[in-house]
Amino acid sequence: MHSHPHGHSHRAETGRPNNRRALAAALGITVSIMLLEFIGGWWLRSLALISDAGHMLSDAGSLALSLLALLLAARPASPGMTYGYSRVEVLAALLNGFTLMGVAGWVVWEAVERFRNPPEVAGGPMMAIAAIGLFANATSAWWLKRKGDVHGNLNVRSAYLHVIGDLLGSVGAIVAGFLMYAFSWYEADPLISVVTSALIARSAWGVLASAVRILMEGAPRTVSKRRVEEALRSLPNVVDVHDLHIWTIAPDFDALSCHLIVHEDADAQTVLREAARHVREAFCIDHVTFQVETAPCQTRVCQT
Repeated sequence: MHSHPHGHSHRAETGRPNNRRALAAALGITVSIMLLEFIGGWWLRSLALISDAGHMLSDAGSLALSLLALLLAARPASPGMTYGYSRVEVLAALLNGFTLMGVAGWVVWEAVERFRNPPEVAGGPMMAIAAIGLFANATSAWWLKRKGDVHGNLNVRSAYLHVIGDLLGSVGAIVAGFLMYAFSWYEADPLISVVTSALIARSAWGVLASAVRILMEGAPRTVSKRRVEEALRSLPNVVDVHDLHIWTIAPDFDALSCHLIVHEDADAQTVLREAARHVREAFCIDHVTFQVETAPCQTRVCQT
């Protein structure tokens, strides 16, 4: 006998409007500052301003990707996509994570060359330009932190880390600009760049690891398979549990399936209801599939 009680957590659905607003606001701020820097750079003939506008363009692309993924993830399931499109957000987070790692690696590569031959950099203009970027990134980060789910939604978190990485870069540029302006210490630029890149890479690695774990259908980090087995075995009339699988379909969408071996005189429907209730309340997993058996499964495919 099989049971398929499900109805996965609605936290993702209820949080999507806030996430959309947060990403849209951050995107609007980034694009506005980007245009301001580009127009100012063209008017003042400042290559530094135009270059920073180009950097802002990459940030806008990352935010736009996350927003697009969020919109696609809200599409309903279809006969060809029975789980829906929630993993689009995971793919966006994966791409953002790779982008962050790539940027961090490129900065370190450039920093090595600058350690060998540190160029003279105008510290004053550098601080001014970095201050503009700091304001934009701080405002975007505040919106994402205040309105978006930067902890529970991997896609929003990857966009948030993109903004935080740029914010750290702006802070580092201001510090380096001051050291070069006040003390002519030009090695400060590559040194602070390496430190900032290390912080960015560390955060990006966490996003990549989480995204790959979901795509590989790994078990949720917050759920112990051993504890689930023990909890199910402790239910009345349950003799044993086997062929237990727990995996994450998308953030806030975990699934479980297993075989429950019960006494011959047990009421299967009662056992199923109790098992589904217990898994939902104890482990926050709503999408479950149970198969009830009155004797150990002997088939090869059922062996764990």
